[in-house]
Amino acid sequence: MKSFTAHWRSPSNIALVKYWGKHGVQLPANASVSFTLSECHTDTLLTAVPRSNGQMVKVWVDGREESSFLPKIDAFLKHVMPVLPELKDFSFEVRTHNTFPHSSGIASSASGMSALALCMYDIASQVTGKEMNLEKVSELARLGSGSASRSVYGPVSVWGDHDDYDGSSDRYAIPFKGHDKIFSTYLDTILIVDRGEKKVSSSVGHGLITHHPFANARYEVARKNMKVMKRVLAEGDLETFVKIVEDEALMLHALMMTSDPSFILMKPYTLKIIEMVREYRKTNRSFLCFTLDAGANVHLLYPEAEKASVGDFIENELKQYCADGYYICDQVGGGPFKID
Repeated sequence: MKSFTAHWRSPSNIALVKYWGKHGVQLPANASVSFTLSECHTDTLLTAVPRSNGQMVKVWVDGREESSFLPKIDAFLKHVMPVLPELKDFSFEVRTHNTFPHSSGIASSASGMSALALCMYDIASQVTGKEMNLEKVSELARLGSGSASRSVYGPVSVWGDHDDYDGSSDRYAIPFKGHDKIFSTYLDTILIVDRGEKKVSSSVGHGLITHHPFANARYEVARKNMKVMKRVLAEGDLETFVKIVEDEALMLHALMMTSDPSFILMKPYTLKIIEMVREYRKTNRSFLCFTLDAGANVHLLYPEAEKASVGDFIENELKQYCADGYYICDQVGGGPFKID
């Protein structure tokens, strides 16, 4: 046996209609749709070495060996090995780098686990000669992080079974085809309100909705929003897009605030930014909107045609509410790619 390597870059994504709650092995309680990002990505270099007695996996983050990630990767490998049995006789060395803060509500698990899944499937393909299959990669990525299933495609992807999306499945994500060209121009400026790690992991958050009194109502709203969003994406209906995206973000945080135990993930400046975005949109007849992941940081979504005006708004008025004035300029991207 010989060693094999694979090197992939995979992006994070930002959900427009959120999935919150799961069942089985990383299966979603409701379908979701997301924009794939570009600049917020993870680069992962995976080396598979013939295994003798010893540790099955080692992880380096930004050049430093990091043992805190081992439990999650070990759990992921236990799911992967029955799917890729050709890798069972290897040990793995994982070297990874994020371009954005880890565990701060920018879906680092989505980019990280999708990059790892791409590397794993790539090496399996080298061993067996089979071709890369993004549907299978998406299914593998889901086993590590549900939202990672969507990062396998760009610029728009859907995860979760829904009657209005042909080919959709709880097991893997699919690319959304037929979106209006304006959405390929969308920008995402991420205002880093808080650089620290979240008070509660997304995995814990998903578990809290299982017995939530509003769970069934939430699933019904998500189902309806997915139905409407399909039309919105196809027609370029930006007014309805703004409403759904913001409603979904606030509902996610409302569920967390009314769970047991309760968590408040937004910070005072998060709310301040939301208020200012709404006022800016009203005053300037803009299509700028906000969304949030499970954290305090704010994603500002807007078409490229508004880049200059929104950029001035961010720099002159919103930057002061970012930690150390820090924000990330991103855009809708085309999905992952292999690094030679």
